[in-house]
Amino acid sequence: MILSEIEIPTRGPGLVEFTDRARDGLPARDGLLTLFVRHTSCSILVQENADPDVRRDLQAWAERLVPHADDPGMTFLRHRAEGPDDMPAHIRAAHLPVSLSIPVMAGRPLLGTWQGIYLWEHRSRPHLRRVARHFA
Repeated sequence: MILSEIEIPTRGPGLVEFTDRARDGLPARDGLLTLFVRHTSCSILVQENADPDVRRDLQAWAERLVPHADDPGMTFLRHRAEGPDDMPAHIRAAHLPVSLSIPVMAGRPLLGTWQGIYLWEHRSRPHLRRVARHFA
């Protein structure tokens, strides 16, 4: 069993790939890798890692689906203590994964050819995010 934590610095909204860091140090055996983001305003997911337009399009979709609280359509939001990006970040994180379970064979996560593991930062400013990593 391995239990550790990965720190992922972000630069603001968008997807940050951490596939290599998630698989670092995995033993050369079969098992299950579980990742859990320890924050309420970001997400983790498996997504395409070949074309950066995919990440840009996903970010544009999220911003359109849940705009900042200062958008005229978002006046119903009450939680604004940390700025206009805070509650929308919580809404996005409520609809997107905060944990992943990835099968591992002989120490390698069984990801598809174009798949990578990403932290999706939903806040406007940089953060240091923590992802718990468990392998058994």
